[in-house]
Amino acid sequence: DNTDGCGLVRDLQAHAGVALAGTRVLLIGAGGAAAGVLGPLIEAGCAAITVANRTPAKADALVQRHRAWAGQHGVALTACGLDPAERATAGPFDVVLNSSASSLAGGPPPVGAQVLRPGTLALDLMYGPAARPFLDWAAGHGATGRDGLGMLVEQAAEAFWLWRGVRPDTAPVLAALRARLLAPV
Repeated sequence: DNTDGCGLVRDLQAHAGVALAGTRVLLIGAGGAAAGVLGPLIEAGCAAITVANRTPAKADALVQRHRAWAGQHGVALTACGLDPAERATAGPFDVVLNSSASSLAGGPPPVGAQVLRPGTLALDLMYGPAARPFLDWAAGHGATGRDGLGMLVEQAAEAFWLWRGVRPDTAPVLAALRARLLAPV
């Protein structure tokens, strides 16, 4: 089991104020992080999810593993490469999720600004300084940037609930962690 996806969905809905039902989502990356969040995103009732990856075959394999689940939930699920021509008809999106390794390397986002529109929520699954280039890019194009700290807190709360049967109040934990990350060292 993996609580990352439940944590992401809970963070988006409870802390970011995004109702995922009916949204169009771009999930960048097709590795373990993307695999961990795709099922709960489908379950949340997104209208359409596009998985974009540097290696289109990897994105397609992830989509194929989730095809039946998406069908049961009425979610249009597609795969594409990172080439802008492949995504030309897909964007802009309501929510853009970066699960690629680009933030780990400090590199630029692996997609162009055409995936965004004013008000798009652009969330990097990384948090802290690693997410800063993605968040700055999003803000520079009129999107609302968010890092993955809320996902981290919410997935931990979900795991705690599974193990202990108690759901922690995550708002004060998230606020304390954000304050600590922003405090001078």
